Amino acid sequence: MTIEDISLKTGLSIGHISQIERDITSPTLNAFQLLASVLGVNISYFFSDVEEKEKEGRYITRGDDRKFLTFSSGFKECQINTSAISNLQVLCSTFEPGAAVDEPYSHDGEECGMVISGVFEITIDGEPYLLKDGDGFSFPSEKPHSYRNPGESQAVVVWAMTPPSY
Repeated sequence: MTIEDISLKTGLSIGHISQIERDITSPTLNAFQLLASVLGVNISYFFSDVEEKEKEGRYITRGDDRKFLTFSSGFKECQINTSAISNLQVLCSTFEPGAAVDEPYSHDGEECGMVISGVFEITIDGEPYLLKDGDGFSFPSEKPHSYRNPGESQAVVVWAMTPPSY
């Protein structure tokens, strides 16, 4: 599939797709979802290609071997689970101050999480909730949701979702 084909199917410009491909810019979460859909892959396809170690790789991921996605909206995520499980996904997200996914989105499944550090605001079905260290959340993913870091320092959130959306 050419960049032009992908552009036509996603509505993203050829130049923007080229910049993403060359790692000049990071896409938004919505752009990642569009690209994954058009390419017929899960978003996890875009995580760095890290070889799983022979003995531990199926069940253990060492901190230095984490797979990261960095989004243009100011946050990055690493997948905690290995490929040994396929019905649950666990992510650790780091949000820089002001980082946000402002456009509400929804998908099949359920999510829950906990704020490890910082301040985190999640809006679920139009209702905003301000969370801090140790606070948790859970909701059906079919509810439109968005989130942001309104604080002055990084926010770290660990969450699980089923089925995996990445």
